[in-house]
This record gives sequence, structure tokens and C-alpha cells, in this order.
Amino acid sequence: MTVPQSLSPDPWGFPNLACPPGSSTYYSIRFSPPALRDDLARLAAWRHQVRAILEEVRDPGVARLKVQWWRDEAQRLVDGVPNHPLNRALQPLVARAGLPIAPLFGLTDEVEATILARELRDAGALEAACDADLGGHFELLARVQGHQDPDALAAARCLGTFCALVYRIRDSGWLARQGRAPIPLTRLRAAGLNPDRLRLAEHRARLPEWLPELAQQARALLARPLNFAGLPAGLRLRARVLASLLDELEALSFQVAEQRLSLTPWRKLWLAWRESQWSVRPGTTGPLPWAKPGS
Repeated sequence: MTVPQSLSPDPWGFPNLACPPGSSTYYSIRFSPPALRDDLARLAAWRHQVRAILEEVRDPGVARLKVQWWRDEAQRLVDGVPNHPLNRALQPLVARAGLPIAPLFGLTDEVEATILARELRDAGALEAACDADLGGHFELLARVQGHQDPDALAAARCLGTFCALVYRIRDSGWLARQGRAPIPLTRLRAAGLNPDRLRLAEHRARLPEWLPELAQQARALLARPLNFAGLPAGLRLRARVLASLLDELEALSFQVAEQRLSLTPWRKLWLAWRESQWSVRPGTTGPLPWAKPGS
């Protein structure tokens, strides 16, 4: 395992390769309490290191070995005997905040399932995959910022799941070219296709037919009766950026078969600033105003 090129005096602190300037992750941490930014950036780096296996390792056997190494390293981290320099930097935070190991295992399991070309059969399986990825990550971010109540953690996981699903919509063309179906298998089979056939441009061009259903599923997550407004500003503003990205994708009729769209850094900064200003209102609870239908 290699140490990334440093973007800060601490290669795992803020910012790092998992939260480079201009990214949504960068702004979500930049508008978090200064004393916590390095901790949040290290957690982002942990997720980045594990998910990078999907892009950097082509041999499935080798990729699974790397995932298992990180799974074992997660256990060593909790046991207080980590090997990787990132985990040694994370160890004080894990001990201080009492972070659970389950979200780390959930991420490694999800990455391994992707390596094994696991088929997401329906909308429930798709949501579960997104929850294991950014849902678990958002739970850890919330815990670091003092949220331990089960209802708050459920809201955090729901926001993370929403973000992961929007990323999946944005990246669906790229995923299809890799032979990784971005939509549930039931929907794909109804069209007489399979993940391998989606590699072909003629079939991939049909993605805009199916993605509105995923967008509806994503927005339904924000409509759940959870106290999203009581979550840390960093989590909320990242979801706000992703909600705006989803609006942009919809406005472009989900034409993502051959491109990966993104908001500009200035747009992300503006959205982050607006959310940070709203967060100064004490005792705010309930849904997110910008997530309401028609807002």
C-alpha cells in the first residue's frame, strides 16, 4: 500500500486525495468545525483507499486479496495494532470517538461484492449497496461530530445513501462501459438485456429511459420522516450539492451514457455557503427545506 502524494503537511489530513479542493467532499469538510477537519479527511481517505481497488486492480483475485487486507486492517485498527500509516493516524480518533467497525466491514463487503460482479436484483438491493458505501461512511462522520442517537445515525445513513445513489446515476454510463449494471437486474432483464450487453453503445444509449426511476428512488430517501436538519452542516451540504447535481442531470434528460457530469467548484461553494448559513439557526429539526417537492 502506497502513501498518496501529500496535498497538506499531513498526507492523510485535510485536504488529501479523497477530498481535493473543488470536490463535494472538500466543501463538506471545509465547512465542518476546524478541529475535526483532519479526522473527517482521514475517514474519507479510508473509503477512498478501499474503493480505489475497483479502479486500480484489474485482476479479480488480486483485488479480493487487497480488499481482505483492508478488512483485516479494519480489525487491527479497532484492536489498536494497525499497520497502514493511514490507520495509525486514525487510531486515536477511533479510540476517542468509540467508532464501530461495522461500517468499515460494510464498505469492504460492498467492494468485494462489486468485484465478484454481484447482481443488484431490485431497488431494495440497490439501496442496500448504496447504504453500505456512503451510508455507513456518513454514520461515521456523524459519530465523529458527537451524534450517537440511533435516530440521528439513521438520518445520516439515509443522506449518505442518497448521495451514493446520485453518484451512481451520474456515473451510470461509465459503469455500463465497465460491465457493471447501474440499474437493478429486474429492470434490465425486462428490457431483454444483461450487464455485459450494456457495454455496447446502442444499448447504453437507453439509460435515459431507466434513470428517472432511480432519481425518484433517490428523492424518496429525502422524503423520509427523519431529522435531517439536526445533522452536522457538512453532511447536509454535501447532500444539497448532490441534490442540485440530480436536478442538473434531470434537466439534461439523464444524457450520461457517454459523459460524467459535475457541478463547477464555484457552484458547489455557493451551495455549501448557503447551507452553512442556514445551519446557524439553533434547535432546527425536521426535514431539509430545499429537499421538499417544488423547492
